[in-house]
Amino acid sequence: MAKPAPDVLSHASATGQGQSPARSCWQEFSPRFADERECLASFLALECAEVLAGQKPANLLNLSNKRRSCGRNLYLLWKNHGDALLSRSGLSAKVLDDRGHSLLLMFYRPESLQALLDRNPVAALLARAGYPRPLDCRSALSHLQSRVIAGGHDFPHEIGVFLGYPLKDVVCFMGWGKAPFTCQGPWKIFGNPTESLRLAETHRACRCHMSQLLDRGCNPIDCLMASGAAATPGETELFRAA
Repeated sequence: MAKPAPDVLSHASATGQGQSPARSCWQEFSPRFADERECLASFLALECAEVLAGQKPANLLNLSNKRRSCGRNLYLLWKNHGDALLSRSGLSAKVLDDRGHSLLLMFYRPESLQALLDRNPVAALLARAGYPRPLDCRSALSHLQSRVIAGGHDFPHEIGVFLGYPLKDVVCFMGWGKAPFTCQGPWKIFGNPTESLRLAETHRACRCHMSQLLDRGCNPIDCLMASGAAATPGETELFRAA
């Protein structure tokens, strides 16, 4: 039986200093969770760790309609248990595209995403990209959904805004900024890379900490619920205009 979850946010609040330890991948510990709900919860808790910790407004996950190495089909598990698992987690999910063979979902904190959309530079960028104003989470995600479906396999470049990437990096990636490409992290980084790399390390540290909890046998449903109940929005200096 899985162990109860400890304070899953105590580590996340102290990230960003030094290197976090290596993490186990989900496939390494997923076979330990025989219950379907726990199996899905372990995947969501790990892949949304930085969102649950309040360090990122949203994450994008693609669930393929096929059996994974643990023998489970995450696409079907989500269809059967997804809504119930999220109901007390503090997370919401928006289906951006259901292709039958895969499901593209954006997991987000409504309050964090709305706070991001309310920022003047963010609202101006999305308005320039064709989004209606004023923006709320529902209308913004519906517009993003229509653009994802229309674009097929080509994601709309402004999706980086929703994922909490530094605005300078999104603006330059869209070709609207003049800062040069600096380095490749989890996203393309332009101009001074310091803040972007620090943010990427914070995200990685959140994943590492959640991975360690799950690897030690903590109950993944408790991890999902405890994180969701306690998290607060993270850094505020990371969405500055380019």
